This record gives sequence, C-alpha cells and structure tokens, in this order.
Amino acid sequence: MRKIVLIIALFMGVSGCKVNPFTGQKTLNFYPNSQIFPMAFAQYDQFLGENKVITGTKEANMITRTGQRISAAAERWLAANGYPGYLSDYKWEYNLVNDEAVNAWCMPGGKIVFYTGILPITQTETGVAVVMGHEVAHALADHGAQRMSAGMLQQVGAVAGNIAIKDPKTRNIFNQAYGVGSQVGVMLPFSRGHETEADRIGLQIMAIAGYDPYEAAELWKRMKANSGGQAPPEFMSTHPSNDTRINNLTVWAPEAAAEAAKFGVTEFK
Repeated sequence: MRKIVLIIALFMGVSGCKVNPFTGQKTLNFYPNSQIFPMAFAQYDQFLGENKVITGTKEANMITRTGQRISAAAERWLAANGYPGYLSDYKWEYNLVNDEAVNAWCMPGGKIVFYTGILPITQTETGVAVVMGHEVAHALADHGAQRMSAGMLQQVGAVAGNIAIKDPKTRNIFNQAYGVGSQVGVMLPFSRGHETEADRIGLQIMAIAGYDPYEAAELWKRMKANSGGQAPPEFMSTHPSNDTRINNLTVWAPEAAAEAAKFGVTEFK
C-alpha cells in the first residue's frame, strides 16, 4: 500500500505540470479544464440561485463592463505572446451580489462575483478594475486547480505517513506535526504566492485595459483603513499583508504602465 501511495504521488509530480504563460514557470496542476470547469460552472450557478444577484443598475453594469474590458485585454496579451487559444474554454461571467461582505472572488473558467460591500472601498471604476484584474488573474493562472492539486498532495503525504508509522503514539505525534507544519509551512505560503502573482498579473492586465495601475496601491490603502488593523500575522494568513501588497503594487505600477505601452495604451482612465 505504501508503494502504491508513493507511486501515485510520483506520477502526480511528473504529470501535473502546466506552464503559466504570464510567468513562464511550471505550475502544479493535476486537473484539466475539461474536468474542473464544468464543476466550477455548476457551483457558480448554484451560488447565484441561492443569492440576490443585482442586474440592470449602474453598479452592476460597471462590474460587467470592467470585467469585459479586462478579460479582453488578457486575450490581447495572450495572443501577442503566443497563446492565442488559451481562453477557448473560458466562459466569462461577472455578477454583482447583494452582500455586505467586503469581498470578490473568482472560480475556475472565469466565473466572478463582486459583493456590494466592496463597492464603497473601490469607489470608482478604476478601483473596481484593480479588484477585477486580480480576480481575472486567478482564473488565467489556474489558481483554483492548483490549490486543489496541492490539497491532494497534502492528503497523499498524510496517508503515506500513517501507513509508514506503525506505532500509534508516534503516528499521533506525526499527524499533529504534519497538520500544522504542512499548513503553515506549505499551504499558506502557496496561497500567499498565488495572491501575489494575481496582484502582479492583474496590474498589467488592468493597465492594458486602459485603467491606471498607479491607483492599485491607493485601493489597498483604503482596504487597510477599512480593516482597522485587524488582521492575522502574514505567516498565518492565506493573503499577503496590506502593507506588503501596497509596497508591491507601488513598485510594479511603472512595469505595468510600460507593458500597456506595448499595446499602444499610454493614457489611463
């Protein structure tokens, strides 16, 4: 049994690689679009059916318009960089949901939700574009599938340890140490890496779409103010700290503007 688990883990490690076109790096991904997208689309439809979706308002139309501009910019970038069919399986959708939570999220395949609670912080269409670029980037980089793949490997490691360790007391110690160690030492940094990657990709895509990348740091300053300083230490969080994001986005803004200039975009909304 132990050999079977190790063989499965080895097979996953060898076969589960996909290149991220924005970074050129191989990613951990065991799930093809044909498998994960239908599941994500079904879950998204179920969520919309169970929540109040706002349509036809100025804010709802802004969410859709911004999402369309940014996904179109992503397609332009991909086509120009040798990935013309990369988005063929994506079914972009952008919905505004009545909820006080300060949040927005994206599912694999381009299914995005904004909560009304985030609009007072985004304030403008450019503020929405900062968040939208980040969420679109998650979809482009297959972060959902990567998190599922990492979770699978985490489970395989736990099973392998429990098979290998025969002594019940030692096994119990292993399970406690493995649970905390794999979460704090692997899974949380993995998630923070995705968030940072989505910030950087999203910044470039929003700039190509004509939105001012220098406004991204300002949006996160408002996010920081809204949080009231209530946040866990960064090493215990799935996301980088507000200060880390503000610093990163400030440094990356000129890079995003230069990327947009390659597509003839030199003035921003």
